[in-house]
Parts: sequence; C-alpha cells; structure tokens
Amino acid sequence: MDERTNGDGLQRKLGLFPLTNIVIANMVGTGIFTTSGLLMKDLHHAGIMLALWIVGGLIALCGALSYGELGAAMPHAGGEYAFLSRLFHPLMGFLAGWVSFFVGFSAPIAAAAIGFTEYLTRAFPSVLKIGIFGNPAAQSLLRSLHWTPEEALKRLFAILVIVAFTYLHSRGLELGAKVQNLLTGLQILLIVALVTAGFAVGKGSFGHLVSAGSFDFGFAGWKTMGLALMWIMFAYSGWNASAYVGSEVRDPARNLPRSLLLGTGAVAVLYLALNLLYIYAVPAGEMEGVVSIGGLAAKNLFGRSAETILSVLISFALFSSLSAFIILGPRVYYSMAKDGVFFKSLAKVHPKFGVPSRSIVLQGAIAAVLVMFGTLRQLLTYMGFSLGIFPILAVIGVFKLRRSGRSVIKLPGYPVASAVYVLAGVTILVLSFLQQPKVSSIAIATVLIGIPIYLVFKKKYGTPA
Repeated sequence: MDERTNGDGLQRKLGLFPLTNIVIANMVGTGIFTTSGLLMKDLHHAGIMLALWIVGGLIALCGALSYGELGAAMPHAGGEYAFLSRLFHPLMGFLAGWVSFFVGFSAPIAAAAIGFTEYLTRAFPSVLKIGIFGNPAAQSLLRSLHWTPEEALKRLFAILVIVAFTYLHSRGLELGAKVQNLLTGLQILLIVALVTAGFAVGKGSFGHLVSAGSFDFGFAGWKTMGLALMWIMFAYSGWNASAYVGSEVRDPARNLPRSLLLGTGAVAVLYLALNLLYIYAVPAGEMEGVVSIGGLAAKNLFGRSAETILSVLISFALFSSLSAFIILGPRVYYSMAKDGVFFKSLAKVHPKFGVPSRSIVLQGAIAAVLVMFGTLRQLLTYMGFSLGIFPILAVIGVFKLRRSGRSVIKLPGYPVASAVYVLAGVTILVLSFLQQPKVSSIAIATVLIGIPIYLVFKKKYGTPA
C-alpha cells in the first residue's frame, strides 16, 4: 500500500474499494431503516413514496458528479469546508464545518446509536429489565431527567457503542478501514438477502402499490412532498463521503470521483429495492408511523421469529453507518484547526497511529451528549434541513471551478447535473421550511451562530479574511 504522505501529514492510503465502502456505509444507515413508515404517515400513498425515493437517488447522483469534479481538483480533508474555503471565502468554509461539527457527523452518530438500541431492544426486550437503576440516588436522577429506567438503558447502550467505535478509530485508519470494509460488506449482504428472500418466498402483494388513498397535488401536497424529500435526502446523505478524506486518497483524480458515483449508484438501487420490498410486505395503512419498518416487513413476510432475527441484524448493520461517520467527521475539524479557524489542539495527528485522535475523541463526546438529551425524531428532523444547505453551495462552486480553469477532470453531465442538484435542493429547503418552520429556523440559527464564533477564532489565531 502506498505510504506517501501529503503536505498536511496525513497518509494517502485509501484506494477505490475502501473509498466506495465509506460512501456506501455513510449512506446506508438510520434513514433507510426508519423513515419509510414516517413518510407514509404523511403521504398515504405507496406509489408516490416510491417515486420520491427514485427522485432522491437521481438528485444524489447529480451531487456525486459535481463533487467528483470538486474532489479531484481539491483532494484535501474536510469536504465542503475545504471546497467552500478555497472557492468562495474562509467564512463559508467555516460555517460548513461548524454545522458538520454538530449536525453533519455528531448528530448522525447519535442517531445511528439510538437506532441500534431501538432495533436491539425490539428483538430482546428483556435487556431493558436490567436493574441497574434501583438505588434511590439513581431513581432520583431519572426522575429529574424525566426518563424511565428503560429509556435510560437505551441511552446507556447507545453511548457505549459510541465509546467503543471512537476508541477503535483512534487506533489508526488502516485498522478502522478494515473493520469498515467488513461491516459494509455485511450490511449490503443483509439488504440483498432480505430483498431476494422477500420477493422469492415472502408473503406479500404488489397490490399494495395501488391500494392507497388519494393524494392532494395542491400547494399543501407539494409542501408535504418537499418535507418528505428532505427526509429522503437525509437517508441519501453520505453520497459525498469520500470527499471528506481527500488528503488520504491514493490517486484522487481517479479514485475519488469513481468512489462517489459507484457508491451512490449502488445505494440508490438498494434503496429502491428495499422500499419496494417494504411496500410489497406491508399495506400503506399498516406502514404509517412505524419506525422499525424493517422488523415489521420481516414479520409480515416470514413470520414473528424472522422479525426478531432481522431486528438483530439491522441493529448491527447500523454499526457500519456509525463507524463511517466516526471516520469522516474528525477530518473536517482537523482541517479547520489546521487552517486556524478552530481549536489548534485538534490539528494534532497522533504520532503512532497517524489519525487526528483528539478530533475523534471530541466528536465522540459530543455525540454522547446528543444521545443523552435528544430523541431520534428530533435528531432526524433537525439534520434533514441542516445538511441540505452547504452541499448546494459546494455544487454551485463547480461553475466557478470550470470558469477558472481549475478542473483536473471534466465529468459528464455538466452543467445540467449541477443545476438540477442546486434547483432541487433549494426547492426542498423552501418547501420544508414552509411545512416545518420551527425546526427549520433552529437549523438556520445554528448556521448564523457560527458567524461570531468564526470572528473569535479569526481574531485569536489571525486567520486570513
């Protein structure tokens, strides 16, 4: 394996296979295993839901084409932070990194850990009977937090998972990448096996596709579809994942774009197949509002024992998504610190393991705090809007990259693919804001709070304007 290091101290070790796995693992996670039932609750129409998943996949592929060109031209750690800082202004990059710090990585890690515990405890409810909160002091603490003992155990299990994977990835990228490859392979195998067995021997009906209520295509309906697409794009988030480790990619002009397109295309096919299976297994009315939709589909297709088995498998499949986020996020904070717009200590690379270990530990701590004080529904809604903002700005940067003559490779689809991504992204955000103004405003406020924070770091470290 190529051991060359680049100018920022990170080693270019990652080839096409682990890069593609990182993309797939970042995409396949909490969203696909939890959102379809929630979407159906608002849409009440299986055909429309399936069509929106297809639209989401096409939008993600348009984004991947654009990021492939950006990543080949600027193969640095940090993703949007690196792109926006170099193409527009350091403030733009900082705000992207600031949002990534809380929303882009720490929150999805927390959501994946919570999703793990939800599926695991669905399979083995007896684990929630462990009596570790029996003493008066513990019971008093739970009452002050308004938690039941079962809820406290779920949060504790989620935090332990975060701690374990944070430790693993602080021991080096090579070991972490091997574990990531294994987890991603098992995750894909699970989905392919479920889809194949479900359609081959499962008890379902394609009649569920048409047995649905009417849908209002007026403005209210468009707002509903906009919010649904925002949730779907959260499930697709991660299509840009390999761009975040650009400083560690071997032959980035070749491997980075291919990993984005291969990973995104593979996941789009998996998502379409899995959602079609959900619809085949579960009537629209029965699907509405169900979070652990994979378990319900397995029960309808194969029986109650299959529900338990699949719930266990999905809970461990979520490890892959959680692991990938723990790999990528610290590279953003590392790049920000190295550029003088974040805490300098986070730019330190471990002398033995060659990873930004302090950034990894800090991210794990924030994710654990979010597990303590957030719910899965709150995290999903907040992330959906927040994560839609800066990829749009980064894709706009492709136009500037072309005009300046800085493109290393010119991928097909320009300018249509970039324009489609930008227009679709803006439309989704506007419709989602109109449908859920409170949560959307909180997401916008998170971005705006970053402006004075940037000015503080700029003054402290003398960061260029």
